[in-house]
Amino acid sequence: MDLERLFRQIVLNLAAKDPGGLRRALSLAEVRDGVVPYRANRRALGIETSEDFELALLRLYAGEAGLARTAPAQARTELAAELGRPHPDLTILQQYETATIRLDPVAVDRVLDPEPDLRFAPRNSPSAPKPETARKRSRSKPEIRPSPNTVSGCNRCGATLPSGRAVNFCPQCGQNLAIRHCPECDTELEVTWKHCVHCGVSVSPRQRTGTDR
Repeated sequence: MDLERLFRQIVLNLAAKDPGGLRRALSLAEVRDGVVPYRANRRALGIETSEDFELALLRLYAGEAGLARTAPAQARTELAAELGRPHPDLTILQQYETATIRLDPVAVDRVLDPEPDLRFAPRNSPSAPKPETARKRSRSKPEIRPSPNTVSGCNRCGATLPSGRAVNFCPQCGQNLAIRHCPECDTELEVTWKHCVHCGVSVSPRQRTGTDR
C-alpha cells in the first residue's frame, strides 16, 4: 500500500505544480527532495517512518507493479536485486540519485480520473427503470386456463366430478373435460371460451347444459 500511496501523491503533486513532469523523466533525487519530500507530505502519504518512505521509493525505482519505467536498465536491475534481499540496504538510493523514471501513463490516468466511464455521463439524467420494472412492462399476461378439475360437473352428461384431484375425463361418460361443444352448431370449444369460434354464439365458460353434444 505504501507504494501505491507514494505513486498517487507524486501524480497529484505534479498535476498541481508541474504537469509536464507527468510525462518527462524524473530523477530519484528530484522526486525525493522536490516532488514529494517526506516531511511535507507525511500526512498525505500515510507513511509512518522515513525508512518506510525510502523503501517505497526503492520499490518504485526498482520497477515494482509496473508503475514507472526506470533508466538506465542496469540501475533498475541492481535496485530490484537489493529490494529482493530479506533486509534491503536503503543507502543504495544514494548511489542511484541520478536514475530516472517515467510514470506509466495508464497508471497516471487512473489516479487523475478514477471513474473514466462516468466522464461523459449526462448530469441529472433520468434514472433508467429498474430491471424488475422493465420486465413487468415487457411481460405479457399469461393466458390463465383453469385445470379440468375446476369444472364442477361434466359438460356432456352432467355427472358430478370428483373434487380434490385433477380430473381430465368424466368418470361416467369419458368426456374430455378440456373440450366443450357449442349448443348451436356442436363445434368443439375450450372451457374458457365465451363465444363459439364457428357461429359466434355466446357461451359462458361456466354454462353447462345437457344439450352440449
